[in-house]
Amino acid sequence: SSPTRMAECPPQWTEEELPTVAKKELVEYLQKHGSTAFLHTHHLRGKVANVAKATTREKLDEAYRELFVTKEFRTAHDDEEEADLEAKKEAARLARLAEHEAKEKEKRVESPPPVHAEKKHFRRDVLKKGDKRTFPEKGDTVEVMYTGTLEDGTVFDTNEQGKKPTALKFRVGTGRVIRGWDEALQEMSVGERARITVEPEWAYGKKGLEGKIPPHSRLIFEMELLSATK
Repeated sequence: SSPTRMAECPPQWTEEELPTVAKKELVEYLQKHGSTAFLHTHHLRGKVANVAKATTREKLDEAYRELFVTKEFRTAHDDEEEADLEAKKEAARLARLAEHEAKEKEKRVESPPPVHAEKKHFRRDVLKKGDKRTFPEKGDTVEVMYTGTLEDGTVFDTNEQGKKPTALKFRVGTGRVIRGWDEALQEMSVGERARITVEPEWAYGKKGLEGKIPPHSRLIFEMELLSATK
């Protein structure tokens, strides 16, 4: 059976009234009563305001007259087609949105938020430059000459005095020494001598070292990195 058409309606406005009808009102009427094919032919599909703006008065009047000549009125089939088209548009929009969200999620995985570098609790002043090539890495064995003093100049430890000074040998970055040393030595190159001022947080902290280092002491080390081997 042929699709049921909307009841054919008599013209809403007479020829005399037509020039007084607002363009938007005319578009609304045509969109409500014209078939999909009719609206497509006359470029009347879309938002009312946009269609009214894009179409001349003459073309709207002409389309209105033609509707009643061709009798291309809207049918139930047109309504179904329209609903189907809207559903497809919405599905496409949701698919685009899902794709966009997936890409954004992928970006977040690829680029983790920047990790704020932990504050360094030491300062390094270079007294003699090293080779600028051989830098110790975590787990490397280093040999170090050093003298440690309190802020008032009191020497609390050194391996640079005596008849046969012997380098301190240990694996760097493994917690065998205070953290200030572990961190500072990995910035030095072999042959460098530096003054390392270590804050209590990376030295002996609030406890200090009984008989040698008071609590909350900032320590100053003059250190020379003699070697670094894997």
